[in-house]
Amino acid sequence: MLALSGVETFYGRSQVLFGVDLAIDAGEVVTLMGRNGMGKTTTVRSILGLTQARAGRITFEGVEIAGLSPHRVGRLGVGLVPEGRQIFPTLSVRENLVATSANRARRGNPWSLDRIYDLFPRLGERHAQIGSSLSGGEQQMLAIGRALMTNPKLLVLDEATEGLAPLIRAEIWAVIETLKAEGQSILLIDKNLSALKKIADRHFIMEKGRIVWSGDSAKLDADPELAHRYLGV
Repeated sequence: MLALSGVETFYGRSQVLFGVDLAIDAGEVVTLMGRNGMGKTTTVRSILGLTQARAGRITFEGVEIAGLSPHRVGRLGVGLVPEGRQIFPTLSVRENLVATSANRARRGNPWSLDRIYDLFPRLGERHAQIGSSLSGGEQQMLAIGRALMTNPKLLVLDEATEGLAPLIRAEIWAVIETLKAEGQSILLIDKNLSALKKIADRHFIMEKGRIVWSGDSAKLDADPELAHRYLGV
């Protein structure tokens, strides 16, 4: 579904990504892990066209997307839950959800307000509240719901549970498990290694702008030094 090959990305003259290779198949949950500042968010920005890669290939369902604008990548079916949530603070919960809603792929049983409110009952309870009045956890739920309302083929979650209370984190992980069971393809960035190992099909570890390891959870568990060396745990 998504494939990165030899991707190099810069901020000005500073190179951040060095030949990144990464792939996600349809229906997979794949993680991108690494310490802060290693290039994870830049990888996401490169995929979405928010920061254009200067070299390499990025394809989505066989279509070259490197060089496309973010809205064109989104129209192809990539939905982003960005780091920092970035909801519309002056719009209500309902308005946030319908602002970018679409079903360009003509999916059966598409995401709707009712389905989002079933997934996140708190959003249904607060449907008339403006975004800035929500708690951090509720804003993250809203950011996920807003991305799902685009009916993405691939959902990208950057720092899915960062800074959230334990109960809210548990609710987000349960939602991600539900989405996986429904066949949603997901690229997931988070620091909760135990949760990632339980839910993901495969993992990629990034160090200083390079993919230094990839494999499944069993392979990751078989080499406990990996987490210490690259993840700081």
